Amino acid sequence: MPQSLLLERRGHAAVLTLNRPEVRNAFDDELVAALARALHVLEADESVRAVVLAGAGPAFCAGADLSWMKRMAGYGYDENLADAQALAAMLKTLDRLSKPTLARVHGPAFAGGVGLVAACDIAVGTPEAEFSLTEVKLGLSPATISPYVVRAMGERAARRYFLTGERFSASEAHRLGLLTMVSASEKLDAEIDELLKHLIQCSPQSHLKIKELIRAVRPGGEITDALIADTARRIADIRVSTEGREGIASFLEKRRPSWQGRRD
Repeated sequence: MPQSLLLERRGHAAVLTLNRPEVRNAFDDELVAALARALHVLEADESVRAVVLAGAGPAFCAGADLSWMKRMAGYGYDENLADAQALAAMLKTLDRLSKPTLARVHGPAFAGGVGLVAACDIAVGTPEAEFSLTEVKLGLSPATISPYVVRAMGERAARRYFLTGERFSASEAHRLGLLTMVSASEKLDAEIDELLKHLIQCSPQSHLKIKELIRAVRPGGEITDALIADTARRIADIRVSTEGREGIASFLEKRRPSWQGRRD
């Protein structure tokens, strides 16, 4: 793994740290590829039950690296398409990871950095964190990150911040839903550790099925007969699964379920 991305194991949690503080953790094609590879490795590792995404130095992620953008300016359409597809694939991998993901947002998150925050399941930020969708100021569009950002903050807010490129605060990000919670800087890691404690007590198979369920039940979508039937099928499937049976049995027998027995 390149030095631009650090991987640390903390019991059943893994911490991925963007490690380019000299450029405020801006990403280039190499960091995008490294992050995609690391996510695939963690997806396959059954000992990993949750993943934290963090940034080294004063910023979380400043978006795309300027030198990378200069290179892209000289690319033709096909090269730009391949480059964009790599970023889109990485974001999809992060979004659809079967394990819960937490963004640790301790400083600025701009452009693609906002996309990383939005693609995580839970995002905890400090009051000093700030956000901006800066693409419009460069004559660009936040296209690859848009599915995750619009989902996180809603269409109305996305229209404003995509179109103006203005900065907004952690409290505004929390109000919009981009941040799950705001924590004082000195309590940030304790808050994340508390969330990890809860997550690691839960069923890994349930985490996978719940994340799939959330994608299927779209906010504002029509509650159709097909959707109702799909939710009934989903709960029936998980009730007869190995972990579903174990969870009910452990509750009735007043003991810890087997997945908690794997804790350090």
